[in-house]
Amino acid sequence: QVQLVESGGGLVQPGGSLRLSCAASGRIFSFDTMGWYRQAPGKQRELVAVIISGGSTRYADSVKGRFTISRDIAKNTVYLQMNSLKPEDTAVYYCKRVAYGTSQETWGQGTQVTVSS
Repeated sequence: QVQLVESGGGLVQPGGSLRLSCAASGRIFSFDTMGWYRQAPGKQRELVAVIISGGSTRYADSVKGRFTISRDIAKNTVYLQMNSLKPEDTAVYYCKRVAYGTSQETWGQGTQVTVSS
């Protein structure tokens, strides 16, 4: 059974960058859907970015042009490169896998990102 562990969060100043990693304990496949979500205090969890079968990507409007999702199948890892960070990006960021051809979801435990001066 695949387990996901996020890392790379922390405190960064506005305009700064962070790279989040999501490492899978088991094998993930290039046709699995992998996504990054975030949840700020008092708000619902929202989709940030997703990479689907074939490598296509989708982004929330609020992060387009600033965030990039990618994956390294050999390392069983998905990344979220976050540039030009804003205070409103502050949230707990979660990684999610949906196994190809199923509705089976796996979530990581989350990593805190705080953007503040």
